[in-house]
Amino acid sequence: MSERVPTQVEGHRLVLSHLDKVLWPRTGTTKAAALSFFAQVAPAMLPHVRRRPASFLRFPDGVEGQRFYAKNPPPGLPDWVPTVGVPGRDGVKPHVAVDSLAVLMAMANLGALEVHVPQWSAGSGPDLHDRLVVDLDPGPGADVVDCCRAALWVRQALAADGLGCWVKTSGSKGLHLLAPLRPTGEEAVLAYAKGLARRLESGHPELMVSSIAKARRHGRVLLDAGQNSSAKTTAAPYTLRALPVPAVSTPLTWDEVAACGSAEELAFTPDQVLARVADHGDLLAGLCDPEQAAPLP
Repeated sequence: MSERVPTQVEGHRLVLSHLDKVLWPRTGTTKAAALSFFAQVAPAMLPHVRRRPASFLRFPDGVEGQRFYAKNPPPGLPDWVPTVGVPGRDGVKPHVAVDSLAVLMAMANLGALEVHVPQWSAGSGPDLHDRLVVDLDPGPGADVVDCCRAALWVRQALAADGLGCWVKTSGSKGLHLLAPLRPTGEEAVLAYAKGLARRLESGHPELMVSSIAKARRHGRVLLDAGQNSSAKTTAAPYTLRALPVPAVSTPLTWDEVAACGSAEELAFTPDQVLARVADHGDLLAGLCDPEQAAPLP
């Protein structure tokens, strides 16, 4: 039986378990290593998830085992973990709010190692968004290098509309561009994002597409405006991803985007991400600066 290790995190008692379990068989990466990563990256990660109702991908038996997409608090969650009510078809349901290191560690201890959040917070509710996301998803025959080319055009278009944006890898194949907004209604944000995608597709049809139809996506990058729906979530900055090898949704500099020549250049391990944070701090810190929030044009 795996050892159970009682510990205190920010004054809360946690019993860490199965620390020696291998979650990424290809690299031998254990649950203990995943918990250590979250503990170290938390100061950079928490500002981006705090007060946002989180959803999780749980893979307690590793990335090659069964996985569960969990929106509601999972069994075994400590009663001190805060929740946010999210309205839905079946009424208001509680979602975990990852507001502290203790909550992050409690969820990771339960195998919830992918954290996803919406573009709105509990402070304003789902009808008012404080972020715009442009999700760049490469179709067959395209890759993150093509996403980088598209990202530069998206950044230019956003800047022309008075919006600054920051960029991170999805941790998988694509990129996420995030623009901080003054609280804006969901319908207005969706309409703007869809219009932006159509404009960019019209100007660069060989590179970008705004339709999710698979037949049109070969060799192109999808600008997925639908991720701005209040019901949708995107991978949080610094979250681990359930890929064959450990991967992280990693903030980038625009110089890195402009210089990218291969997908390998933007694939970072947890240790590399921690080193980047140590060297550069949080490259997405501007997203959390109220002075950077702008109105939609």
